[in-house]
Amino acid sequence: MSQLAIDGGAPVRSTLLPYGHQQLDEADIEAVVQVLRGAWLTTGPKVAEFEHGFADFVSAKEAAAVSSGTAALHSAMYAIGIGPGDEVIVPAMTFAATANCVVFQGGTPIFADVDPDTLLLDPDQVEAKITSHTKAIIAVDYAGQPCDYEALWAVADRNGLALVSDACHALGSGYKGKPVGSLADLSTFSLHPVKHITTGEGGVVTTDDPDLAHRMRIFRNHGITSDHRQREEQGSWLYEMVDLGYNYRLTDFQCALGMSQLRKLPLWVARRQEIARRYAVAFAEMPAVEPLRVRDHVVHAYHLYVVLVDLKQLDVTRGQIFAALRAENIGVNVHYMPVYWHPYYRKLGYARGLCPVAEAIYERLISLPMFHSMTDQDIEDVIEAVGKVVDHYVA
Repeated sequence: MSQLAIDGGAPVRSTLLPYGHQQLDEADIEAVVQVLRGAWLTTGPKVAEFEHGFADFVSAKEAAAVSSGTAALHSAMYAIGIGPGDEVIVPAMTFAATANCVVFQGGTPIFADVDPDTLLLDPDQVEAKITSHTKAIIAVDYAGQPCDYEALWAVADRNGLALVSDACHALGSGYKGKPVGSLADLSTFSLHPVKHITTGEGGVVTTDDPDLAHRMRIFRNHGITSDHRQREEQGSWLYEMVDLGYNYRLTDFQCALGMSQLRKLPLWVARRQEIARRYAVAFAEMPAVEPLRVRDHVVHAYHLYVVLVDLKQLDVTRGQIFAALRAENIGVNVHYMPVYWHPYYRKLGYARGLCPVAEAIYERLISLPMFHSMTDQDIEDVIEAVGKVVDHYVA
């Protein structure tokens, strides 16, 4: 058995392989340069072009481009009128922004537990959390796998709730023949560099409701009803702030990059799916490593590749496995600690024990490298390192 790098042995790789990474080519660079040489850097024609292209890709009628995935979530909460006294049900297993966006609007996030096999929001747990103050559900398409939207819509419709999709992991995925982005009242996306496509930083909200889209476009522009380009075209200086908004605009050169990246997305999602298949075959031979289950009737876009380590079979903690893999230069990560364990939420009065499935699963989670520009050798390095570490620690 090879000595682990953490114990002084030679690592599987000589350089670190990150868990996620962007891919840019000359076409992306040229698209940005063309805008930089033009008249409009922001609030120009590329914003609407990107919005239309993105909406078409996910089969939605409207898209509002904003400055981040967090801004997309916040804009969605504003659009549906979340405010003080309102409760919004969110999964415990997600990035903090999913809950923070509710707090931004003065609302209260109510954490619901997840399915132990997929880590997706459990519709039965959602129903159990509904009160007279509940106004919406945020469903997180964890790791790139769509939630059970049929079941969640049944819960939402029975209780008169808005359904928001946090699809920040899931661009390019689908559910029962429909693309994610067209499955909820509002669907939010992130364009961070580790996501499927990037604008550097950026986000998008899609919807079929033109009134919601209009509200979000005002919200992203300080609550002002017109932007600079619109006033320029009208030959007017006058603008009116009708509500308290934010500066959540996305620039034209970022939108140009987004359009260029969007054209390549189908091939990139296919590559992620190929990587996932190779991982699944390899880990089927490692009983202590359990990939998350993929449900029927979904297209999984694999923003993340998450495995659960069976600590009963390994004489070690998850933290030790994490450290050992990092020493082999495999840039593993953990997604996520239950949101209400963060110190900020503890100060708000949230206590451990709210969502026992998410809390138990958290202790076993590891995210392996997953991005479309990974080489075949990168994939083999990950598989080799996981096997090396797991074999060493088998009880």
